[in-house]
Amino acid sequence: MAKNKRGIFAWIWFVMWRFLLLLILFLLLLRFVPLSTTAFMLQSPYPVTQHWISIDKLPTHMSMAVVASEDQLFPEHFGVDLSAISKALNQSDDGDPIRGASTITQQTAKNLLLWPGRSFVRKGLEAGLAVSLEIIWGKKRILEVYLNVAEFGKGIYGIEAASQHYFHKSASNLTTSEAAKLAVLLPSPRKRDPRHLTPYLRQRVVWVERQMQQLGTGYLKPILDN
Repeated sequence: MAKNKRGIFAWIWFVMWRFLLLLILFLLLLRFVPLSTTAFMLQSPYPVTQHWISIDKLPTHMSMAVVASEDQLFPEHFGVDLSAISKALNQSDDGDPIRGASTITQQTAKNLLLWPGRSFVRKGLEAGLAVSLEIIWGKKRILEVYLNVAEFGKGIYGIEAASQHYFHKSASNLTTSEAAKLAVLLPSPRKRDPRHLTPYLRQRVVWVERQMQQLGTGYLKPILDN
């Protein structure tokens, strides 16, 4: 009996390390090539539009807008924000799914390889993948992929497709105000339009622009200059 158990554990370990090795190789490959699709795009109920753009071609204020809006500790954390996770857990009722607490790195990992939902299992996978991305990709690549695969509307993925759809120009020519308007779409992109913002979202845009000013233009310079 004990011998059979050892055999089962050995088989599980063999499968796990082979899977981890393949995952690492896959993430290494994705570090260097433009992404044309993700798990979220494949699950989209709408026709998908996405156009890849290098982060080096984007104005700094576009990156600043999403960091100011979504994850101001992005340059400092290692993929997960433990204080935010602890706060979300404390605010969650017993049996309720965990809400919030996702960093840009976690959102990138989720969009790339996982599925919608807020279960603890998915959150755990998301956190593990986020740490892996920090190690294998680094901050600049994570931010570049996030900007290119995040959903900005029904079937509209990536900042270039969003800029062309809403403002009829390349994301490389976005103004600071337009960047902030696109950034506030991210929590509920299928219900929001930067051309027709509610009073709440107009206030949110002002808040994002104020946060960008407070963080300063050099806040992401160490990341973007890599």
